[in-house]
Amino acid sequence: MNKQQLAAKIWESANQMRSKIEANEYKDYILGFIFYKYLSDKQIQFAKKEEFSEDDIKALSEDDAETVEHFKKNIGYFIAYKNLFSTWIDMKADFNVSNVRDALSAFSRLISVKHKKLFDGIFDTLQTGLSKLGDSAGSQTKAISDLIHLIKVIPMDAKQDYDVLGFIYEYLIEKFAANAGKKAGEFYTPHEVSFLMSEIIAHHLRDRKDIQIYDSTSGSGSLLINIGKSASKHIEGKDRIKYYAQELKKSTYDLTRMNLVMRGILPDNIITRNGDTLEEDWPIDDKTFDTLYVDAAVSNPPYSQQWDSSNKETDPRYARFGLAPKTKADYAFLLHDLFHVKPDGIMMIVLPHGVLFRGGEEGKIRERLIEGNHVDAIIGLPANIFFWYGYSDHDYCLETKTG
Repeated sequence: MNKQQLAAKIWESANQMRSKIEANEYKDYILGFIFYKYLSDKQIQFAKKEEFSEDDIKALSEDDAETVEHFKKNIGYFIAYKNLFSTWIDMKADFNVSNVRDALSAFSRLISVKHKKLFDGIFDTLQTGLSKLGDSAGSQTKAISDLIHLIKVIPMDAKQDYDVLGFIYEYLIEKFAANAGKKAGEFYTPHEVSFLMSEIIAHHLRDRKDIQIYDSTSGSGSLLINIGKSASKHIEGKDRIKYYAQELKKSTYDLTRMNLVMRGILPDNIITRNGDTLEEDWPIDDKTFDTLYVDAAVSNPPYSQQWDSSNKETDPRYARFGLAPKTKADYAFLLHDLFHVKPDGIMMIVLPHGVLFRGGEEGKIRERLIEGNHVDAIIGLPANIFFWYGYSDHDYCLETKTG
């Protein structure tokens, strides 16, 4: 299925669902079910690789403790046969919303200790939102059945030349712009911008054997994925890249994790945090609890939002350059990213053009950055490149810093 066919099917289904749920919530359901199908398919693929027969796969159950542990040790989780996505499809008229509730509940119990942080709570948004799909169990079942039959034909084996989850997310943001507005648009960096950032960063890191990339406002995770894809062309093996991602909104944080997992990235190379980037510093080294410095820091933060700058004067992220005004956190995000870059690393951030001209404390921060030789380039972007309503007539800029 190509992009255009996929988009047409998604939009058709979305229109059918719009009487049941808010348009901009639709993405949470479709993306959650897509990820569950991915995990189900991955388990079946692993089972076949381990020479499980069709009958063996049909016998997969929580009651077989040894087999459960074998799967958890190797893929990080276990899904009983009755809870597999393909089983839901095969149930036809016997399928019920209760099957989904039971499956998601079971999944949360059957995560390996090693993979707990990666998978824990990843279906919370989907699980708590099932009741919104209808006023009764019957209507909820009908809505979910329609969704899973749409999803069953979506390719998600990591072999596509595009980011499936990111594409669907971007497409829905564009279509639902009037409903989703600025709030939803903050979570996705358009492919053209992401590609530009990725190629610049990959060129800077081209001679490194191992790479650490950090996105402090990770959103859908697509920016990290695109950077990893570009950088992997210059190093031996994509498994030498570590991805650090931080996101404030829980449902979007879940999307970050889903997207990274679906791209075939090793679980040990995915380090994520659901938290406030500006309030509490991260990433830190899990063993020493010292500040972690990365090869590349990137972000497309929410523009000119308010933030709490109280008692931040001595915060090492801001102490050298000053505090961004409470009404505009743009420079707070920039300084946070800059703080976590190695001396020979690179940082890129997407910001509104106002950061180049506004005075007051922002003017002082800008002056200190320039005097300290921390700005290598500013790249102006054209208007109408972002999707969300309320920002389409504005210009944007990329600020970059290298060691």
